Amino acid sequence: MKLYEFISRRAARWAALLCVFSALAFAGWLMSYQELSGPESDSGSEVVLIPHGTSVAHIGHILAQARLIHEDIRFPLYAKLAGYSKKFRAGEFRLGTGQSAVLVMRELAAAPQIQYPVTIPEGLRAEEIARIFADGGWCDYDEFLRLIHDPDFIESLGIGPVKSLEGYLYPETYYLARLSTDSRSLIRNMVHHFQKVWTELSREGTGKLERQEVVILASMVEKETANPVERPLIASVFFNRMKLGMRLQSDPTVVYGIRNYSGTLTKEDLQRYTPYNTYLIPALPAAPICNPGRDSLRAVFHPAKEGYLYFVSRNDGTHQFSKNLAEHNQAVQKYQKDRNIQEEGRR
Repeated sequence: MKLYEFISRRAARWAALLCVFSALAFAGWLMSYQELSGPESDSGSEVVLIPHGTSVAHIGHILAQARLIHEDIRFPLYAKLAGYSKKFRAGEFRLGTGQSAVLVMRELAAAPQIQYPVTIPEGLRAEEIARIFADGGWCDYDEFLRLIHDPDFIESLGIGPVKSLEGYLYPETYYLARLSTDSRSLIRNMVHHFQKVWTELSREGTGKLERQEVVILASMVEKETANPVERPLIASVFFNRMKLGMRLQSDPTVVYGIRNYSGTLTKEDLQRYTPYNTYLIPALPAAPICNPGRDSLRAVFHPAKEGYLYFVSRNDGTHQFSKNLAEHNQAVQKYQKDRNIQEEGRR
């Protein structure tokens, strides 16, 4: 055997052995990462936010910054080899501290996103709802308002031929997750809740009213009283007036039609024509004036069977109801002496 062949074979053997030993050393070095525990914390957990498009290496850096694991080049290597890297998602997560990096990976891959409750009270306008969400960082204020008037977007929701989603943004406590929430998803969720409640309430039929008319009346009931007991009575007043061909004369509808409302309803406001001024128009306002809740919608489906045609605030959150103008004027004198605009003068 020639000398160079002998040397070549020995070199090949040594190279193979070196590769084996290197592979074993690398495997040992990588496997030892399983036993490396992260820092402890008094809280026992930390919150991390993983943005969309974050690389596996940068996820490891985020976890290290949160003191969940130690900064280590083995994190992306192990995550990819173990298949965790394909399971990582964008979002905000709460993860336990003081556990191995592998357990942190496993927890991150399976952890539910943190959800925050955001309550939308009954009776708010779309602008007020948009402000709540925007102030919480859940959406863009202008985009939210643009979408509720976007014909294509409205059509995609299956809500029917309406020009605006005012009235269909259902008031509820919503549980929202960071990076998974935007104007479109918020509006879709609110309209979905409305449709669900509508389906439940409308099983007994809506009478002669179209859905839009029911929602308009419910929005008026919602703005007239916060007292659940009174809502069927308020609804009955509106129905009784419509049967007699009387104007509905609802202050909240007038307010809705005023730009830059000052907070005080004047006689001039009552005499100014808008499609919402029910002191002037002999019909319902042009559209809902707020977003009503279940009780106000139910009140329109089931109004009280009373003959009332008038009501006036008692200034304690309740109203005095009357069946004729004489009774109503007496109630106005009793409860509203200090008002600048007397109900009698409006009629």
